[in-house]
Amino acid sequence: MALAITIESLTRTSGLPPLETRMLIGRTLGVSRSWMIAHDRDPLSNEQVIQIRALIERRISGEPMAYIMGEREFMGLTFETSAAALIPRPETELLVETAIDYVREHPRANVLDLGTGTGVIAVSIARFCPGALVLATDKSPDALALARRNAEKHRTLHVRFLESDWFDGIPQQAFDLIVSNPPYIRRHDPHLQQGDLRFEPPMALTDYSDGFAAIRRIIAGARAYLANGGWMWIEHGWDQAEHVRYMLAKVGFKNIESRNDLSGIERISGGCFTI
Repeated sequence: MALAITIESLTRTSGLPPLETRMLIGRTLGVSRSWMIAHDRDPLSNEQVIQIRALIERRISGEPMAYIMGEREFMGLTFETSAAALIPRPETELLVETAIDYVREHPRANVLDLGTGTGVIAVSIARFCPGALVLATDKSPDALALARRNAEKHRTLHVRFLESDWFDGIPQQAFDLIVSNPPYIRRHDPHLQQGDLRFEPPMALTDYSDGFAAIRRIIAGARAYLANGGWMWIEHGWDQAEHVRYMLAKVGFKNIESRNDLSGIERISGGCFTI
């Protein structure tokens, strides 16, 4: 069966959007969308059709496209993805852009990324600010292995990686900037049983508590690792900004503020720590 006819047939029978069908076919064949357009009359083998249908079944079951495709775009870069880590999301780009703005004013900044997951935060900062010294940590060895591969892919080999449960495994040192996208979904939030979240690692999504447990630990431990005048920015849930600001103020942070993502939601909060 010709490629174009296969795309039409599989789209109709699966109910998937045509774009997703084309993406899954391209993934199976290892070709680009432009190649498929230029070769729409080429025949597909029975084995190829079986492989394509297997991917389509995974998608119909609800598995995220990012896991099936094995990659996701973030900050204009393509990152490898897997079920070992949270899928990179556009709203996290605000955290990275804020970090990049800081590092461009402090080109040799010592940066700590807590809970790096796929490594998109640390690798993006290092990619756009090659003078920065970046340490990325995670308590998941599988996530760290994924982050290392993304660092190698984008040639940011100067990013260091360390297995650590937040600050617990980090040798004492002073960072100019700390950034983190920790788990902040509440334990019983119904969204955990919906959509892509069903397939993502739970410990990257929820703190199994009130949504502030990880944030609380990060804020409490940050003072011992921030240089005088250093900054920290944390991504959080849509309704958590006010309480995060309160927690930052309570331990002595100054110049505290929250910033909105493209949807107008207060997505990150941070402040400066001075002795």
